[in-house]
Amino acid sequence: MSALRRPKQVTVHDHMQHGYTYVLTAPSGRNFRDDFRPQLTPREMLALGIFGGCYMTDCRKEFPKSWFTRAKLSPGKHDASINFYKVKASQPLAVWQDNGWINRRHDPRGWFQWYCRYYLGRRVPDEDDRQIKRWKAIARHVAQLKKNCRKGDLSCRPVQRQALLHWAYDSRQM
Repeated sequence: MSALRRPKQVTVHDHMQHGYTYVLTAPSGRNFRDDFRPQLTPREMLALGIFGGCYMTDCRKEFPKSWFTRAKLSPGKHDASINFYKVKASQPLAVWQDNGWINRRHDPRGWFQWYCRYYLGRRVPDEDDRQIKRWKAIARHVAQLKKNCRKGDLSCRPVQRQALLHWAYDSRQM
């Protein structure tokens, strides 16, 4: 009989959170809700190039080093040329905050930060429900790509494709 493992506690100290603590209660990369099946891992997303490379530059200590071995990062300033589709597909953080799309207490950087922490094993039921609902809503863009673009034509709707990458949808397969 194996010993029970204690859940790991993570305390965050970065530019946007100081002393925020959460517990990893699920195995990393597993035990996702049945209705949440992202196509990309955080590591894959960072390696492809998302958010102009400036999203995760000050909080690397919180996440596995392996996520950053091939990450395309741009400390200090947004650089759209780092993005997979070489286009800007994000709005400023202030827009997300003003629209109430960000839970400042848990994930002040937004959906991707939530996803990284969920992937690692953090579970916050009400916030998980809210974020998975938002992730599902992005599927409308998948339908638009399938309707308007030939499969494999990565030059078709690059901004929409880049935005889908932000939400762990692999637009290269559409």
